[in-house]
Amino acid sequence: MNTGPAPADRHRVVMCVDMDAFYASVELRRHPEWRDVPMWVGGASRGVVLSANYPARAYGVRGGMSSTRARRLCPHAVCVPPDFDAYTEVSAGIVAILETFTARVESASIDEAYLDLTGAERTVGPPAQVGERLRAIIHDEQGIACSVGIGPNRLVAKMATNAAKPDGLLEVLPDDVVGFLHPQPVEHLVGIGASTAARLRPLDVRTVADLAAVPRSALQREFGRRAGGLLHDLAWGRGSSRVVAGPGERGVGCQETFGRDLADDAGVQAELLRVVVKVASRMRAAGVLGRTVTLTLRYADFATASRALTLVAPTDVTDEIYQAARLLYAQLRTPRASVRRVGVRVTGLADRGVVCLQPTLDAPDHGWRDAERAADDAIQRFGPHAVRRAVLTRRDRP
Repeated sequence: MNTGPAPADRHRVVMCVDMDAFYASVELRRHPEWRDVPMWVGGASRGVVLSANYPARAYGVRGGMSSTRARRLCPHAVCVPPDFDAYTEVSAGIVAILETFTARVESASIDEAYLDLTGAERTVGPPAQVGERLRAIIHDEQGIACSVGIGPNRLVAKMATNAAKPDGLLEVLPDDVVGFLHPQPVEHLVGIGASTAARLRPLDVRTVADLAAVPRSALQREFGRRAGGLLHDLAWGRGSSRVVAGPGERGVGCQETFGRDLADDAGVQAELLRVVVKVASRMRAAGVLGRTVTLTLRYADFATASRALTLVAPTDVTDEIYQAARLLYAQLRTPRASVRRVGVRVTGLADRGVVCLQPTLDAPDHGWRDAERAADDAIQRFGPHAVRRAVLTRRDRP
């Protein structure tokens, strides 16, 4: 008799991060006056709804629904044509945040990703704490909400995410998987669509517990050997646990798309500092130092340029990373072109506890690293504006 996840999964930690109403949320950043107004992204009278905000969902409007039907359900809703460039930029920024915590990040779609945090608790913290930090950073930097599910495999993590929506977090421990899954309607089980649920009704299957009670052999007779066996495993919380990470190494990064293109060097460098402050702060929170700084610029014509610099010694000090970023900016700077976006990423990471930092003979007992840790503590306690660089208080954010 199955009793829950496979033994190999009982020590695995998989996290699913899903953006809430992603396309609509990105549009609401630009039009906060629509936050309490029903709206969707997609066709106005033809085509389909790609994403709807929660006020529109209250009228029954859903992603994938025809625009004609959506308009009948909610005739006064605002309709916005999609801006896929903006959605792709935000998605890339979110992945950069996720890669701060682990290199094992798999982008399942533009608005959903899986992280394998197995064995990472010592370096990044307990899974639920990591999830809350991720949600806070994504909200702070990208201005959108996300839901997080944590479980021993991808199936349970995804189901936990669905249960946590909107804007929530749920962790399901291995011993709690069966109790979490079995009371739910069978159509809520990931992998079971409306047609499969309809075929299960003659077997008197209404809940996941009902499905789990059907012998594997009976399911295989009805659905075939492979599909029937898969249904039985899903009912007991046994799903794929492997997170297939994309190419590349773990890094800490951040990018900022400006509200208006910047042509003056002072303005670009001030915003570059703003990005570096976030990167360095997240490095210190993650307990890592890095050696390679990569700067990416996107110009007003959407051309992109990137260049990297490897430091003599690993660091998490804002000024040291910023100095490298400024050198890279001087190399990439194109006088005739305005800048639309800047991004900074630090790789070559090592845990702070295993790196020996050799101070210079004239170094004070307490330097910038200590000051920045104190500033981090103040920000954590009193909010993001508790301590700021003077240059960032004198200039309005574009």
